[in-house]
Amino acid sequence: MRIKLKRVYDPPARGDGVRVLVDRLWPRGLKKDDARFGLWLKEIAPSTALRQWFAHRPDRWTEFRERYFCELDRNPRALAALRTARKRNKSLTLLYAAHDTERNHAVALADYLSTELKRSAGSRAKRMAEYAYRTINSVPLAR
Repeated sequence: MRIKLKRVYDPPARGDGVRVLVDRLWPRGLKKDDARFGLWLKEIAPSTALRQWFAHRPDRWTEFRERYFCELDRNPRALAALRTARKRNKSLTLLYAAHDTERNHAVALADYLSTELKRSAGSRAKRMAEYAYRTINSVPLAR
């Protein structure tokens, strides 16, 4: 299954399948009556601290992805909800509000999901251990 990405402000298309909003915060300027999505998984979005640290700075994109992947590794409940939606539909569209269409958490999430089966448990454990060490010791993640 291919995962599609769209801004939440874009109109739905026939091939969107299930449309899932993956932002933690409600999109600015969007009235709840005008929202056109089937599921809002705010718990799958990056933590507030990570989102604020990233601040959509392109120079932090690589490190943001690594940190976000570590958060996703520790968030099986949210991932399970997204996997369920993915299994029940032919298509999945992740919706986000960010202006940057190339470097945002939905792009990172789609990459995470598409490579999820390829990652081994060992690499996931190694990444989580590195994240824990660097977080405790305030060391930036390696690029």
